[in-house]
Amino acid sequence: MKASALREQTIEGLESEAVELAQQLFKLRFQQATGQLENPGKLRAVRRDLARVKTVLTEKKKAAQRSA
Repeated sequence: MKASALREQTIEGLESEAVELAQQLFKLRFQQATGQLENPGKLRAVRRDLARVKTVLTEKKKAAQRSA
């Protein structure tokens, strides 16, 4: 997931994306704990995607505050 693509989304879209990624991360961590995780790289990718979404979300919220 590219940050440039995330910047085109709305704040509401980013918030829903963050919730989905957090749920996915929880499921992957649970699979890892039980030894059922087939692709450990997926855990890292989801964690980084979530960080990107949160970063862009913070940028957009700060920009909205400045313009208001």
